[in-house]
Amino acid sequence: MQIVAPPRFGVFFDQPPPLSLYIHFPWCVRKCPYCDFNSHEFRSVDLPEASYLKAFEADLHAALPSVWGRRIETVFIGGGTPSLLSAEGLDQLLTMVRTLLPLHVDAEITMEANPGTVEVERFKAYRAAGVNRVSLGIQSFNPQHLKVLGRVHDADEARRAASLAQEIFPRVNLDLMYALPHQIQAEALEDLEIALSFGTTHLSCYQLTLEPNTPFHRHPPELPNSDEAAEIGDAITARLDHAGFRHYETSAYAKPGAECLHNLNYWTFGDYLGLGPGAHGKLSYRDHVVREVRHRHPRAWMDAIADNNSALQSSERVPDKDLPFEFAMNAFRLTEGFSLDLFNRRTGLPIQRFLPTLDALEKKGLVRRDTKCVAPTELGSRFLNDLIQAFLRDA
Repeated sequence: MQIVAPPRFGVFFDQPPPLSLYIHFPWCVRKCPYCDFNSHEFRSVDLPEASYLKAFEADLHAALPSVWGRRIETVFIGGGTPSLLSAEGLDQLLTMVRTLLPLHVDAEITMEANPGTVEVERFKAYRAAGVNRVSLGIQSFNPQHLKVLGRVHDADEARRAASLAQEIFPRVNLDLMYALPHQIQAEALEDLEIALSFGTTHLSCYQLTLEPNTPFHRHPPELPNSDEAAEIGDAITARLDHAGFRHYETSAYAKPGAECLHNLNYWTFGDYLGLGPGAHGKLSYRDHVVREVRHRHPRAWMDAIADNNSALQSSERVPDKDLPFEFAMNAFRLTEGFSLDLFNRRTGLPIQRFLPTLDALEKKGLVRRDTKCVAPTELGSRFLNDLIQAFLRDA
C-alpha cells in the first residue's frame, strides 16, 4: 500500500464537498465481449455472498476514520451484477451502511440490475430494503443485437424487467447502447421507442466503443462508421428532446427532476467513498485531495482485508497542479456546465488563474461562458478530450 504524502499548503477547503458511497459487487453470470469493467464470472455453483458481505463489513469499518462525521448523500451499488445478491444479502449490506454511516434520510439509493436476473419478489424485497432507484442494463430490445452483445437476457426478459421496475421502484434508469454491430439508425430509434413506452424518466444512451483487453477489441465486429454513429446519436438526442428529456450529461437524459443525483455528485467533483473490489474513491481534506483504489480482484480484495485489515491498494494525494484537470474531466461532462464559484469550492484554487485557458477555449468555439458560468458548446462536447487536455497543459 502506498502512503499519502504529507500535505503541502496552498489549497484550502472551507468545507468538504457532498459525500457519496459507491459499493462494487464484482460478479456476473457471464462476461460480455465489450465489457472492460471489473466484473468476474462466477463459475462455482454458489455465489460467495457470505464471504463478500463479511469482507465488505471489514472494508467499511476500516474506511470509517477517513469519513468520520460526514453524511452520505447518495449510494450506488454497481457491478458486475448486484442483482445476483439475495434479498437477505442486500438487506444485510444496507443495514451495515445505515448502522455505521450517517445516511441522509432521503438518500438516493441506486442498484444496478441485469434483466436476466429479475424476479418479482426479489425486486420487491430490494425495494423494502431501501433501494429507491434501479438501473437496468437493457442495452437493446433487439434479439439479434442482444445475441451479438453476449447478453444473458433476451428481448422478452428486457421488456418484462423494464415493466416490473416501473411498477416497483420510484425511479428507474434504462441503459441503452447504440452504434452496435450492423445496427442502422431505424433499429436504434426502435429500441428508444420501446424504452420510452414504459414511462421511465431517465435513460442512459452509450455509443458502443471497443475497449482494450476485451474480446471485441481483439476480434472487432463491424460497427457503423464515425459519421453514421454520430448521426444515430443526434437522432436519439432529437427524439428525447421532443419527448421532454434534457440531455444533461454526456450519455444521460432525464425528465426535469429525474437526474441521477449520485452521478451529478461525480460530475460536480464531489467526494465519494468506494468500497468493494477495485472501487475508487476521492476524498477531500482541509488542504488536500486523496484518490483511493482498492484491490481489483475479489480474492485479492478479501485477502488484503484478512491479512492487513485494509483493502487499499493505493491512497495518494492529488497534486495541486492536477486538480484543475481532474475537475474539468468531470465537470465538462455536464452539458449546462458549472459555475465559476464551484471550481474554487471544489479545487481550492482561484479560477482567475485559468481565465487565459478559458479565453483560448472560447475562441476555438469549445466553451461558452458568462461572468458566472462556463459550459461546453456542442463542438466542445464532441471534442471533449481536446477541451479537457487544455487544463492539463496549463497546470
